[in-house]
Amino acid sequence: MNPENTQPTNTDTVTPAQNTSSPSSQSGSSSPTPQFRRQNDSRPRTGGGNNRMRNNRPPRSMVGPKFDTTVSPKTELSHIPKLKDGDIRIIHFGGVEEIGRNMSMVEYKDTILIIDCGVQFTEKHTPGIDFILPNTRYLEENVHKIKGVLVTHGHLDHIGAIPYIMPRIGNPQLYARLFTSLMIRKRQEEFPHLTPLTINIVEKGDAVTLGDLKVRFFGVTHAIPDSMGIIIETPYGDIVHTGDIRLEHNDGIPTDEEVERYAQFKDRNALLLLADSTNCENPGFSISDSVVYKNIETIIRETTGRLIISTFASQVERMLFMLETAERYGKKVVVEGRSMKTNVEISKLANMLKVKPETLISLEEMSNYPENKLIILATGQQGEEFAALGRIANKTHKFIRLSPRDTILMSSSVVPGNERAVQNLKDKLSRTGAHIIHYKTSDVHSSGHANADELVWIHRKIHPKFFIPVHGYHYMLRVHADLESKLGMPEQNIVIPDNGMIIEIQNGGTTITKLKEMAPGEMIVVDGTSVGKIQDVVMRDRQTLAEDGMFVVIGVIDSHTHTLKKSPDLISRGFVYLKESQDLLYQTRLLTKKVIDDSLARGGFMNLDDSLARGGYNNLDQMKQDVVEATTKFLLQKTAKRPVIIPVIISV
Repeated sequence: MNPENTQPTNTDTVTPAQNTSSPSSQSGSSSPTPQFRRQNDSRPRTGGGNNRMRNNRPPRSMVGPKFDTTVSPKTELSHIPKLKDGDIRIIHFGGVEEIGRNMSMVEYKDTILIIDCGVQFTEKHTPGIDFILPNTRYLEENVHKIKGVLVTHGHLDHIGAIPYIMPRIGNPQLYARLFTSLMIRKRQEEFPHLTPLTINIVEKGDAVTLGDLKVRFFGVTHAIPDSMGIIIETPYGDIVHTGDIRLEHNDGIPTDEEVERYAQFKDRNALLLLADSTNCENPGFSISDSVVYKNIETIIRETTGRLIISTFASQVERMLFMLETAERYGKKVVVEGRSMKTNVEISKLANMLKVKPETLISLEEMSNYPENKLIILATGQQGEEFAALGRIANKTHKFIRLSPRDTILMSSSVVPGNERAVQNLKDKLSRTGAHIIHYKTSDVHSSGHANADELVWIHRKIHPKFFIPVHGYHYMLRVHADLESKLGMPEQNIVIPDNGMIIEIQNGGTTITKLKEMAPGEMIVVDGTSVGKIQDVVMRDRQTLAEDGMFVVIGVIDSHTHTLKKSPDLISRGFVYLKESQDLLYQTRLLTKKVIDDSLARGGFMNLDDSLARGGYNNLDQMKQDVVEATTKFLLQKTAKRPVIIPVIISV
């Protein structure tokens, strides 16, 4: 495969990409076994961090069922002006109004480069949804321009949408570092019916030419191995995308490795910087991994009983450190949790797991070792009911029962929205008498995202002409923009984006502006086996069902007399307890009977044959609507609740 010419293919390959800046590099060839190289980096550096992408229920399996991957031929996006020759267009399809579904593009001449392709997990306003996807209509209309997808790292908010979106945009070639490529391939195993991906393995320092643009890759510190930033070279200077980022440092002084990593920008011309905004509200520097690792090592060394450690499965390098430390002190480790086991296996494939096979034991083998020689590495630190730590807390785990001799280390922070679930988890764990250590009592967790002073340091090193904050809610982006403004950047050179906003660098790279036109931004969701838009009424009904429940009115009508055979039956779920609401039900039954009787008196029902012949469905629909309106109004007055009303009218 020649990366200079990256037309989509259907071959199942993972290949090293050509490094145009290194005479020793070679273009990749198809191989079932990934081949890779690392330059000046025997072990990739990552920072600690929390992966905010969490789902409290397992996603429905997508093995087997098909979903729509076709490009809609309906309408062209004629309202969006064509890109003028020499201008650069940037659009974010997600990730700038939320934490999740990160996906953006850079367009120049006949070339579109896509950066990341992630999902967002369901939130309160999208009950029942598995994932929320970026809206890719603009890309589908311009699929002939797409020359590649550049993936910054392997978290689901950056790779999770690949199985759903890649077929819709022509299956372009992907570019990622080794560990990221393995994460992508592992996820693709859940979708065996899809066309295999072509993934090109790149390394920091590599460069590839894709269409009209040249791309360079550089290593960054985050919460997962092989994270990278992206440099897109344009005629007017570099577009730099950091991906998710933080700095490794010693007491606020970046390490020599970080200094060397960013020294390259001294001699480069940064036209535009797009940088991670997640923790820009936090002052100073984040807690260094070196501090976290030192504290974790002390706990592993000094714990005299059994040690249960829970952390994000995405904290791969921290997990590897824990395994290596456990082996150094002669302890055995049980890995418990599907996602954590998966990442251990991927670490083996990437040659990052350095421990002996006998260090890892199964649950069944725990009884062969004394408690002071056992460490259990478990998922579930966010209070997920069916995760390993949740089952341990609920006393439903088949092999693990806690005692006062146990120590529980929660090496993670609380994801916003999970506060109550985590508190309930800690309460249940503490009732066993076990000793609990967490990030508020000890420095045992560090974020994978940079604090304000780290961002200031990065901004000064890159020194861009224009700035677009990314990866965060609007407030975070605005705080980040204010930070750049304080560093001296003119306000007109900063754009705070929304999803679908069309931003252009015009006039030979001298101005940046946002167009009044917007790319399509309607919500695209994965709902079971279907992928597409969910109507507002569906979401509204799901929210109502979750908050106020449902109320079913069943009317049985004599098909000969066109009268009610008896008073309507009422069924309530999640609304009121029927046995304690007899008076309310009696009044509701009288009301619904009157509504149906009045409708029947007006000729609101006819048998099926008559309906087909005379169009009586409209009258029946009106009867149901009358029942819904009257019942909704009455129940709202009596209970201050608005359940979903389901009228069922049958003829016998």
